[in-house]
Amino acid sequence: MSGIAPLFDRLLEKGGSDLHLTPGYPPMLRIRGQLVADAAKPLSSDDIEALLFPLLHPAQKKQFEETGDLDFAYAHGTKARFRANYLRKLTGTGAVFRAIPTIIKTMDELGVPPGVRKLADLRAGLVLVTGPTGSGKSTTLAAMIDHINRTRPGHILTIEDPVEFVHQPRKCLITHKEVGEHVPTFLDAIRSAGRENADVILVGELRGAETMKAALQLASFGILIFATVHTNSAAATIDRYVNAFPAEQQPQIRGLLADSLAGVVAQQLLPKADGAGRVAAHEILIGSLALSSLIREGKTQQIGGYIHAGLSDGMQPMDLALERLVKNGTIKAEAALEKALDKEGFAKAIGLKAQLAP
Repeated sequence: MSGIAPLFDRLLEKGGSDLHLTPGYPPMLRIRGQLVADAAKPLSSDDIEALLFPLLHPAQKKQFEETGDLDFAYAHGTKARFRANYLRKLTGTGAVFRAIPTIIKTMDELGVPPGVRKLADLRAGLVLVTGPTGSGKSTTLAAMIDHINRTRPGHILTIEDPVEFVHQPRKCLITHKEVGEHVPTFLDAIRSAGRENADVILVGELRGAETMKAALQLASFGILIFATVHTNSAAATIDRYVNAFPAEQQPQIRGLLADSLAGVVAQQLLPKADGAGRVAAHEILIGSLALSSLIREGKTQQIGGYIHAGLSDGMQPMDLALERLVKNGTIKAEAALEKALDKEGFAKAIGLKAQLAP
């Protein structure tokens, strides 16, 4: 058993999400969003390398030695998988491990809003799940893929770096591809995916304009594409997508996005008021002819109003999701205000005096 195994075990026993190994500090565990020390004794760079290097095969070790950076997935027996990032910095070698549960939570267990289920039931189009790092995007996507796997036949292809959640075939044929292991790049994988007769494709992250354009083109072929982007709202996601391209290409991309965007789920993760874990708040945008017109005409500033008008269709503004969580006592008002998009309006809605900068 690896010397790092007891650290993984303690992280899992305490319900933690991340293990940080940094020279000059003891092992640090992220528990319910807070970093806590697992021991008193700080680790040296040599200590950390003794924990890390036994987990690597020769090609991975060579890559890390050459580049000072490495991402991969590691299975801790049958207990959990970890998304690992090895890094080199001024003080030496460090690493971060993100726990990926082996049991995939269902959408019911996660308590996602009906609009998320509506997007998972689609048969074609591009669905973007967005939010900052550590907001639970991968967990939500895994639940959506699991829902499809349980409810209808088809071929699901996942393209990730590294592969995180491993889905077992139920009603669907499942193909997992790891970038760098099974295919050179995300772009290569997306380009070949169109020939692999997939009904549903999960792209772990859209990186770069070419990859984003290839995903849009696949969605236009009648395939359901799920992908992640790092933004905080649905409107910002559309702007980020378009602005990834040179100005002369942006009208074409707006057209493709208008035709193919099926929905956006923007997610934030907040601590529960009772301290027992964290809960997700979702902004949900669902595609329609009206949304297509807004995208094509570059009127993303009107998307907030469009979402408000679509509550009966399963759409949900972020601030309304936060307001509901505050009013039912799930989260504290101050935590919600920090994540709200319109802080002044949100503070008035929940009767809290906003602490806004002048």
